Amino acid sequence: MKTYELLTVFKPNLDAEEVDKLIAKISDTIVEFGGKVESTDKIGRKKLAYDIQNFRDGFFVTMVLALPADKVAEFKRQLRLSDNIIRTMFMEVSAKASV
Repeated sequence: MKTYELLTVFKPNLDAEEVDKLIAKISDTIVEFGGKVESTDKIGRKKLAYDIQNFRDGFFVTMVLALPADKVAEFKRQLRLSDNIIRTMFMEVSAKASV
């Protein structure tokens, strides 16, 4: 399994409980695909650099997760299906170089 970092921007009109439920749903999906969530960081509500779907700000959440490589495409598709997510950035975490 590879390690990935997922940055998710949720709609700003959601309250904290709804965001927590969505984070739990994403975590359940990761476990369902045979992965695990290593850490979750709720950054909070931030102003966007430009309007996305007519929203000027969003609720940012960063997750570090391990997921089998063959499940990544399906996981990304599941994220796109959610109406409450306005933007995601999914990237592989590279190993740190030792000096």
